[in-house]
Amino acid sequence: MHIVVCIKQVPDTKIIKVNPKTNTLDRSSAPAILNPYDAHAVEEAVRLRAEYGGKVTVLSMGPPQAVNAIKKCIEIGADEGVLISDRAFAGADTLATSYALTKAIEKIQKQEPIDLVLCGKHAIDGDTGQVGPGIARRMEIPPITNVLKIENVKVNEGKVEIRRKIENGYEIIQSTTPCLLTVEKEINEVSYSPLPNMIRAARYKPTVWTVADLDDVDRKQLGIKGSPTIVGKMWPPAKSEGAKLIEGDAKSQVSQLVSIVLEKRELFAQKGGK
Repeated sequence: MHIVVCIKQVPDTKIIKVNPKTNTLDRSSAPAILNPYDAHAVEEAVRLRAEYGGKVTVLSMGPPQAVNAIKKCIEIGADEGVLISDRAFAGADTLATSYALTKAIEKIQKQEPIDLVLCGKHAIDGDTGQVGPGIARRMEIPPITNVLKIENVKVNEGKVEIRRKIENGYEIIQSTTPCLLTVEKEINEVSYSPLPNMIRAARYKPTVWTVADLDDVDRKQLGIKGSPTIVGKMWPPAKSEGAKLIEGDAKSQVSQLVSIVLEKRELFAQKGGK
């Protein structure tokens, strides 16, 4: 079984800031990390390989430094990594990104047939969840989102059983393969990497492809040219007021707490027009 996992290097959103002039993320303000949801997708692919055999290939699109995210995937247990990196990909929205990744997957597919494509639920910098389904649509394979469990993989029969999250619970479905699955964090826990994996990751050099290495590419569908999405404005969420420390003996603390609750109650009543 051959599993391809699409991953992304993202800025740590706990630290990143918004540029007030351009209304875009200031990616230089935070360290780059492997998208957390994608880490769970790689972990799941490694688990499936251990159970059913096969190979795990990770794929990413990004600048040259995105090789670090691929190295992290090798550390988790992936077998191979491919990075597509070219100035032509710069400024891509989800539509252009899914097109570029699909072209790379097609090339991988020619080298070795693919049974499953895994993606994280969404990237923490864009939070759209559109790239995975976009790839599936272009590949004309079933897209299954919000996956909580993958089991009963029968490659020879072209079937896989999936438990996925829905609004009021979950559902269990069976899909044909190949298919594309976007996974939730609850699907597993990313394990600590053993020392041999860490040593291999440190020495590993991913395969790097440019646009010229891909087949039948329409350059009008890449980068900014292929991106119809326009971000009107972006801003960081408002900071919380923080906690207030209540001091004194128990009676004094209760009195202070009641005063705070009543004050907040009156404030909400005024806002609600009561």
